[in-house]
Formats: sequence, structure tokens, C-alpha cells
Amino acid sequence: MSAPANPHPDRRTVIASSLAGTAALAASRALAQDAPVGGTTPVIELPALPYPLQALEPVISQRTLEFHYGKHHQGYVTTLNDLIKDSDLAGKSLEDIIVAAQADASRAKIFNNAAQIWNHTFYWNSLKPGGSRPEGALLKKIEASFKNLDDCKAALLDAALTQFGSGWAWLVLEGEALKIVKTSNADLPMVHGQKALLTIDVWEHAYYLDHQNQRKAYAQAVIDKLLNWEFAARNAS
Repeated sequence: MSAPANPHPDRRTVIASSLAGTAALAASRALAQDAPVGGTTPVIELPALPYPLQALEPVISQRTLEFHYGKHHQGYVTTLNDLIKDSDLAGKSLEDIIVAAQADASRAKIFNNAAQIWNHTFYWNSLKPGGSRPEGALLKKIEASFKNLDDCKAALLDAALTQFGSGWAWLVLEGEALKIVKTSNADLPMVHGQKALLTIDVWEHAYYLDHQNQRKAYAQAVIDKLLNWEFAARNAS
């Protein structure tokens, strides 16, 4: 008889599983990929968006993406590369940097920038122009954990609205059960033994140009019109 699945996998198991779930997506290749620059130590790259800048309109405008992706996300990449240059973390994958920095309080700035690169890349892939609907095995998991899709969406919206200050609302897999969790600032599920399936960015720069202070209008529109449930299904498999 085979041993039962461990309901609380260690961090590296969760990370490896998460990467396997996203490997097929062109835009997510850079989550753990390094790029040589002039034959020197590899650096972390800004991954390409999986759609054009205007593809998420009217919920998320091209102007918002120009700032959010082109300035904020790029800023984390630039800062991280400066922070790890000539250190023992230079040339390591993004996930290895996150795990190493999370365990060392003196490397909080490295963790924050590395985790924000990962979080933002995951967020872009959590969105799809026109959205989609969960089907098959994922829908069964949703119904087992939340009763129905509407309850799952309601819990995700509640997490997005009740996260105080900057942070993230997540649909995660913990063991065999789906859960809705929220994290603050750069925190992310992988360091808590959870496997991320979808996320919504609730930092103000994610929505302020389009929705001003109306976080609920932004989060509701993302849930109703942009969530990429196919991405979630790949991560859950």
C-alpha cells in the first residue's frame, strides 16, 4: 500500500510542484530562468506579459499596465539584480533566492524584491482577456471546498477587500483542499506550504489609475471578467 500524501509538504516540494504547473506557459518561463549578460553572472529577467498591454481593458487599462508592469515590476527586477550582484545568491533561480532570503532576516530587502517579481509574474498569468470558467477536476475541487463557484468567488472577493493595506488575495491548494488566503506586502503562499493557483494584486498601484480608491470595483471586475481558471487548473493538477 502506498503512503498517504503529505498534507503539509515542505517549501521546496511546494515550489517544485508550483513550477511544474506553470511550465507550459511562455510568460512564466522567467519565473526560474536566468539570462546571461555579456558572459557574466546570469541575472533575473523581467518576464514577457502573456498578452498585449491593452488586452485587459476596460478593467485594467494599458496605462495601468505601463506603470504596474513597466515600472513597478521592472523596478523589482532591477533592484534584486543590484542586491544579489557578487553575492552567494547571484546566478540562483528566483525560487531559491526567495527561500534563502525568507530564512534570513538580514536579507528582507532581497526577499521582498524577489517575492514581488514572483507574485507579479503569477498575477499576470492569473488574468486572461475575457476570463474563463473552471471545469472538470478543478470545478469538482471548488465544489468540494466551497460548495459552489459563487461561494469561492465571494470568499476571494472578501479576502481582497479585507486585506488591510497592500497585499494579495490567493486561491491556494493546501494538501487536497482549496483555500482562500491573503498575504500582506510581498508575502506569498509558497513559504507557508501552500500551492498558489490564482492571485489578485490589491496594492493600490494595481487599480488606482482605473478605479481610484474603489478596490471593490476593481476586485469584483477582475473576478467576474478576467480570472484565468485554465491557469488555475494547470497549477492544481
